[in-house]
Amino acid sequence: MKLAEALIERADLQKRLDQLEDRLQSNALVQDGEEPAEDPVALMAEYVTVSVSLEELITRINLTNAGTDVNGLSLTALIAKRDCLQKRVRAMRRFLGTASQTAMRSRGSEIIVKSTVPVRELQKSVDDLSKTLRETDTAIQAANWSTELL
Repeated sequence: MKLAEALIERADLQKRLDQLEDRLQSNALVQDGEEPAEDPVALMAEYVTVSVSLEELITRINLTNAGTDVNGLSLTALIAKRDCLQKRVRAMRRFLGTASQTAMRSRGSEIIVKSTVPVRELQKSVDDLSKTLRETDTAIQAANWSTELL
């Protein structure tokens, strides 16, 4: 199984656990004399089985990520780099969006608002960061589809 397929399966197992939890909650209480729609004991057993499967799969994914080299970095390090780049790009775009706003003045006595940073220059650096983010994400995706799961 390729790493990318394992990641898809992991997402499916996580969704299944969420659904089982919802079903457990829906069958936790019934009116006296009524029966639950589903057997809560069977749901709990299924939850444990799926949870164990998810744990084993996550372990295999993490071991694979740690042992896979992509351009001199482990896949784990590359994922951490991508995650931090995403946060930096998002924060800088929000900041520059605010910094580039201009205030409308209708009278000369109103407060003048101006940017605290050179927006145009910083926008270029954010564009460069975005390019690095895209390249990093592409390298991760390529590794996911070419790497066998341990």
